[in-house]
Amino acid sequence: MSGRLQGRTALVTGGARGIGAAICTCFSAEGAKVAVADIDTEGAAAMAATLSSGSFSLPLDVANVAACRAGVTKVIEEFGHLDILVNNAGYLVFTTAQDCDEETWDRLLAINLRGPFFCAQSVMPHMQDRGKGVIINMSSLAAKNGGIAAGPPYSAAKAGVSNLTVHLARILAPHGVRVNAIAPGVIDTQMTRGLSPDHAALAQQIPLGSKGHPEDVARCALFLASDDATHITGEIVDVNGGLHMD
Repeated sequence: MSGRLQGRTALVTGGARGIGAAICTCFSAEGAKVAVADIDTEGAAAMAATLSSGSFSLPLDVANVAACRAGVTKVIEEFGHLDILVNNAGYLVFTTAQDCDEETWDRLLAINLRGPFFCAQSVMPHMQDRGKGVIINMSSLAAKNGGIAAGPPYSAAKAGVSNLTVHLARILAPHGVRVNAIAPGVIDTQMTRGLSPDHAALAQQIPLGSKGHPEDVARCALFLASDDATHITGEIVDVNGGLHMD
């Protein structure tokens, strides 16, 4: 590794497993101290134990706005400053427009859209005061194709994340803060395995021939967090093996 994040600090939500765990591992290997935030406290602690000295775990339910604010404050207190926020925590259950109930809709929107907004809102004053910082949001292919294999609440939430990314990028650019998003396609994680038959069929259509892996998304996140992306903001980067091209 080249130490591209040497001396920097990062907060990764949903960091205990899947894409979040891969991002934590990648960032730590590149020199960052990482706060591994997750509602799965044992998983977060186990992940943090594998990372570089100074990294730690943080119990965090991003659906709880007060917890988002307190979590960001805790990380800044522990590290002294926060350079990178990765809004990765997500929740996905397949539902249709016909059978989606209120509870499912609210939970999917709370975790996938409200959480990223309030985590970003919580860190904004700190990054603005420092005149630098990076926010990386996790959107999805579902934001672009209507959530054929994921359902309407998930796709609506992720479309909201994409638009939120552009809004935050515009208002934070004058303060030296970059905001981008990643839109994964079919990535082989615990969350995506065993979803609807449409999801499996979608995987078979990937032009590069296979599902993606969490490390594929992590490497994109590393690029966006590093100085290699200093002139990039307001972008939603596809990581989908060519499944969607625009």
